[in-house]
Amino acid sequence: MNEASPLFASDQYKALVIGASGAIGGAFVQAFHADPLCIHVELISRGSRSGFDLMNEESIRAQATLSNAHGPYHLIIDATGALAINGVGPEKALSSLNPDHLMQTFLINTIGPAMVLRYFSPLLAKGSSVYAKLSARVGSISDNKKGGWYGYRSAKAAMNMILQTAAIELQRKNPDLRVVALQPGTVKSRLSQAFTSSSIKVLEPQESVTGMLDALKALQAKPGAYFLDYQGCEIPW
Repeated sequence: MNEASPLFASDQYKALVIGASGAIGGAFVQAFHADPLCIHVELISRGSRSGFDLMNEESIRAQATLSNAHGPYHLIIDATGALAINGVGPEKALSSLNPDHLMQTFLINTIGPAMVLRYFSPLLAKGSSVYAKLSARVGSISDNKKGGWYGYRSAKAAMNMILQTAAIELQRKNPDLRVVALQPGTVKSRLSQAFTSSSIKVLEPQESVTGMLDALKALQAKPGAYFLDYQGCEIPW
């Protein structure tokens, strides 16, 4: 489809945010609450009464069943993910690789979100709709010029492939669906504080979210997934 189409099937829309208790997820929630066109925002986090747990498939399935009652959703945002796990940050060298840490990194950044995609994508509205997952620029294989961060890079690259593959499948039934890997920039939060430096531009969560929402609204429907940063610029896979 070559021509641009509206982000939502109608002026009013419903949104769902997974990872709503985080800095970025919370900023998405605030943006949707402030938009008079958004008639419902579904909030999902580890604190949800359903017992939602990214590491537990059954809890993901159960939450999707509950959330279905308030759908369908024109926009689903998966804002889950972690850079440091159990107090351990990204590995900088091969000598630091640990199988248990690698497994946890993939469970949180790839496998859990893949199960979220499996169970929540059927909740998307027919026609113009968006499924967006927070990704990272370091998940780009062709953009890797510095090395390091083995597990996190690999987990994000794997998630990007899952998004691309899912887009191909889901668009067979709904060609107006956009599937997007979103790079939010370096966002000010408790979790990112240890990994920022004076040379890196640090964004307030709302600044990042405003940029990402603007980028989503500018997208044309196309075959396959997008990989975009918060400024709407495409990132090479």
